[in-house]
Amino acid sequence: MTEMALIPPALARWLAANGIQMPTHAELIEGAIAGGLAVLALTAGWLAGRRLGPALARLWEQRVGSHAEGLAHRMHTIVRHGSAALLLAILVNAAPWGGFAALLLGIALGAATGMFTLVFLRGLHTPRWVAWLTAAVVFVAILSHAIGGFNVITTTLDRIGVDVGSRRLSLLALVTVLVTAVALYAGARLANRVIGHSIGQARGFDPTQKLLFQKITSIVVVVVAFFFGIDLLGIDLTSFAVFSGAFGLAVGFGLQKTIGNLIAGIILLMDRSIKPGDVIVVGDSFGWVNKIGVRAVSVITRDGKEHLIPNENLMTQEVENWSFSDRNVRVRIPVGVGYETDLKLAQELMLKAAIDSPRVLTSPKPNVWLTSFGDYAVEHEILAWISDPEGGVGNVKSDVLNRLWVLFKENGIEIPVPRREIMVKSWPESGASPVQLAPGAPK
Repeated sequence: MTEMALIPPALARWLAANGIQMPTHAELIEGAIAGGLAVLALTAGWLAGRRLGPALARLWEQRVGSHAEGLAHRMHTIVRHGSAALLLAILVNAAPWGGFAALLLGIALGAATGMFTLVFLRGLHTPRWVAWLTAAVVFVAILSHAIGGFNVITTTLDRIGVDVGSRRLSLLALVTVLVTAVALYAGARLANRVIGHSIGQARGFDPTQKLLFQKITSIVVVVVAFFFGIDLLGIDLTSFAVFSGAFGLAVGFGLQKTIGNLIAGIILLMDRSIKPGDVIVVGDSFGWVNKIGVRAVSVITRDGKEHLIPNENLMTQEVENWSFSDRNVRVRIPVGVGYETDLKLAQELMLKAAIDSPRVLTSPKPNVWLTSFGDYAVEHEILAWISDPEGGVGNVKSDVLNRLWVLFKENGIEIPVPRREIMVKSWPESGASPVQLAPGAPK
């Protein structure tokens, strides 16, 4: 049976007229075998994703953690396409396949590798267009290599470009830089997550040391990825001499604050004077430290507002850290009672109101001090300790004063208000109008 008998005569004549060679009978058999093996490889990849995907997802969450990236819940798809691509790559290189069989295996291998690249990059939250473009480049490169046309494509892309000095800027160089940058970005992001989670799970470091090491390792990973990319692209480092000089001038004139904040943030992490979770007061900002970033410290107030305070300010201004060495904070609550009050009973009620408040600690126990004899009241101060200052201080005062109000009412103790006595030495002569006091004025 010839190849002409396998297709309609009209289609065969049209293909022959346009110079398209149809596969022979032997090539069709080889293509069928290659297609069957490709289907088996894809099926094996599907089974691997179904069986190994959930287990690898759980292992990933244990070893790397659950981050904003979506690699964990995409693990079964990554395993499916990755296993299929690996098996197809073995098939492609296992035997010298003919043109038609190589085309089928190239399409299958390119599609599996492209899908693996797409899902992996999307799992690292790479922009959608970048992921699709990279997957398309990978598919075309693998398919063209499988059918022996890779050199033709690279030569064509290299012809489209311009010469700038001793270097040539071509479409091939642009594609190479794009693929290299995406690969390094994905590798650096993945390495940062793995190393960061490993440091976070270490038991020999406190939270501040963990954060410091995570920041340092992230910088090291970026620097290593940069120099690796420079070496991979074959760029001469001496060409960066002018750029480094311009960068130095930029730092000197325009980036002083940025570099200063970066160094201040590293110093804050090293001396552990401010840690995530600390309750601090900087100027008018009161709240707890949410994150120490490269440029600023995030402080969340009781109103839910997030203040971004530059790291340099925390180095140069006075900062109150309520939880630097001890998380216990003493709250002072002023209370005044009348001079006719039984002070011993009033002080016992003040102490009871503080003890009954749920956030007040029993150790150190609260105390009541008599501070002064005021103009119209005997001034006291309730001293209560709390261990969660990030929960606020004003609500503790409010709770204690509300309880004290009820106790004073039940025991007949009045809270005095300001009073002023006016002494009249002599009244006006007869016939003059008496002195009129404004409504509400003290008598």
